[in-house]
Amino acid sequence: MSARQVLVLGGTGFVGSALCDALARDPAFAGTRLRVPSRRAQRAAAVRMLPNVDLIQADIHQDAALDALLHGCDAVVNLVAILHGSAAAFEQVHVGLPRRLVAAMARQGVRRLVHVSALGVPDTSAPAPSDYLRSKAAGEQALQQAAQSQGLQLTVLRPSVIFGANDKFLNLFAALQALFPFMPLAGAEARFQPVWVGDVAQALVASLRQPQSAGQTIECAGPEVFTLRQLVETAGQLSGNSRTVLPLPSALAQLQALAMECLPGEPLMSRDNLASMTTPNVATPGRPGLAALGITPTALMAVAPAYLRHHQGCARLDAWRALHR
Repeated sequence: MSARQVLVLGGTGFVGSALCDALARDPAFAGTRLRVPSRRAQRAAAVRMLPNVDLIQADIHQDAALDALLHGCDAVVNLVAILHGSAAAFEQVHVGLPRRLVAAMARQGVRRLVHVSALGVPDTSAPAPSDYLRSKAAGEQALQQAAQSQGLQLTVLRPSVIFGANDKFLNLFAALQALFPFMPLAGAEARFQPVWVGDVAQALVASLRQPQSAGQTIECAGPEVFTLRQLVETAGQLSGNSRTVLPLPSALAQLQALAMECLPGEPLMSRDNLASMTTPNVATPGRPGLAALGITPTALMAVAPAYLRHHQGCARLDAWRALHR
């Protein structure tokens, strides 16, 4: 690996922290510096102490900031995404930022980009069911156009829902079941193929390390398919907080999501999330997956029991508190 400066957008988040740690441990990246921008650098405790990270306070939605961050870099990893927001917010983050990024990369002479998208993004011009998936598809399209027009060396990773010790998915459902006597659940039959955050981090490392991954779209999925109901039940069982799950019919699910959108802070569920879940979040037969990068997917039950048991006893409210800090 010849890269000695890698810009990691979204490097202070759940996946970004795992990536920075994985790169710090990989001998192929010995001596590589990671530039990790954040508008609130004081919140970057997960990566602050890593020896190879340069934490930089910056607004990545500003062209001048992107130019400064990219100057002298050899490669970029883009992990920036949102799950909730207006159509305009999805457009800014999932489409506007990739366009700004590739324009800045062209100005600074940086050609290598690994971009994290999402499983379920349509490959064709067929309309997606949600603002989230539509904006993800438009962002991918902008990057593919840059790959054709300016020689961008692009690898796209599409992960399913990502689980791990600090996730806001299984931890959330475990915390909710500690609080409530039963679980009313919208989208109970939605299908997912959860992937461990460690495998996603290794997929990003392998993509940077392997030049032949440029030009590929790789799906990151675990070895098993679950319904949302099964995942919620598993979170409850492993945390010792198992509750009866009550699937909601479509009309009540929409009302529940609307009510959650009206609450202060980031919603636990939105109508756009429900729309996204109508597209199965599972791997496409014949599409390159983790195996194409030499990675054997880790089963959920090999990892989740170790961290979900911390929801027992006094610690059962920790994930809930973390969501509202």
